[in-house]
Amino acid sequence: MTTLVVCLDRTDDVGRKTGLRSPVVGWEAVRALVTDVGLADPEDSGVNSLLETLRVAQNLRDENEDVVVAVVSGDRESMVSADRSVATQVDELVAEYDPDSAVVVIDSAEDERLVPIVESRVRVDSVDRVVVRQARDIESTYYLLKQFLADEELRQTVLVPIGLTLLVFPMLATLVGPAEGAAAITTVIGVFLLYKGFNVDELLTRLAHQVRESLYSGQVSVVTYVVAAGLTLVGLFVGALGVSNLDGHSGIVVPALQFAFDSAPWLAVAALTASAGRLLDEAIGDEPIRSSYLNLPFIVVAVGLVVRGFSAYLLEQQGVIDSLVVPAYEFGVVSNESFVVTASERLAIFVVTAIVVSLVGARIASSFSASRSDDAENGDDDSKPESGLETAPASASELTDGGPPTKPDGSDPRSTNESGTLQDDHPNHSEPRSDDDTGPNADK
Repeated sequence: MTTLVVCLDRTDDVGRKTGLRSPVVGWEAVRALVTDVGLADPEDSGVNSLLETLRVAQNLRDENEDVVVAVVSGDRESMVSADRSVATQVDELVAEYDPDSAVVVIDSAEDERLVPIVESRVRVDSVDRVVVRQARDIESTYYLLKQFLADEELRQTVLVPIGLTLLVFPMLATLVGPAEGAAAITTVIGVFLLYKGFNVDELLTRLAHQVRESLYSGQVSVVTYVVAAGLTLVGLFVGALGVSNLDGHSGIVVPALQFAFDSAPWLAVAALTASAGRLLDEAIGDEPIRSSYLNLPFIVVAVGLVVRGFSAYLLEQQGVIDSLVVPAYEFGVVSNESFVVTASERLAIFVVTAIVVSLVGARIASSFSASRSDDAENGDDDSKPESGLETAPASASELTDGGPPTKPDGSDPRSTNESGTLQDDHPNHSEPRSDDDTGPNADK
């Protein structure tokens, strides 16, 4: 068994420092090369890589294996030419020594990219990476920084904000003071991190694409979304106005309840308008309406009723709003005096109404889904024959005359057996056909 122990040098450090051309093959040649490289540059990690190559080869020789020691270097012109040069030299080694396997010795991440080239020529049993102990952390940090700087997206995400910070901070410190400048810088960095963390750029891109598609396709939901946005602004304004009119209530609980009580109807109407527009788009489209779009308006109304009911109950308990008074009414023979609805009764009315509305929406959606399923099943049944029996192919006389042959008395010449199926009285009867037959049914 012959093992090739090869030391890879992609950037041709050996050739630049010693003037030798690779490949360098043989135990004595590699040992002499260690001395030449060490004298040229004692701090080069390639010396350790060459020594590791000799050590691996010696260990394999001690196990009675045939070992071929070689050093393969790349080209200094470009990375492509370097890789091709390594591939050519490995091909020469494989053709001359015909190794059964190979052990690759490298000393950097740059040289590690040559491992697939060797693997494509000969089986690689081991990859031995040599790292100097004193420089292990430094070298790892170096290669991490090198990979980081090679990534364009990471450069734009990290280096650009740092560069802008270093440029803007001195100007802000000079104009408004160091503390204000640092506060402004940290605020901008925080906003940028949140922007990237929540993928706001992707959300904005997707939103712009959806708006453009909606405008070009003429969807009704574009108008309803604009109306819903206006109603939302009105609801927020009404809620804020209701909070500003509160007197003598500290904390955030009562103002939050007042805001929810005043803004809930407007926000519910806004959501109902948006869902109605989406439902109209589904109805206008070619595809059938999904049940979720039918149920959404009812859910919106139910949620609005629940929020309004609970906020009214809590505000009435705090004395912020008055109890609900039903005025006196008279409708024909039915009349009633005015009465006061308590807070618990009001809450019960809102909750029960919300439950009823949600149940009605679920019932309508399920009924629509069931009717659509029935229509689909009926459409499938229409394509099948009414009876479960397969129809027999028509004979030539049936195709020509438009029906089965009949006897002179008008009866069917086919008799019925005991099982109820029809059979021909003359099963062996066949009508002769000449070769001169021509016509539309000649081939049938």
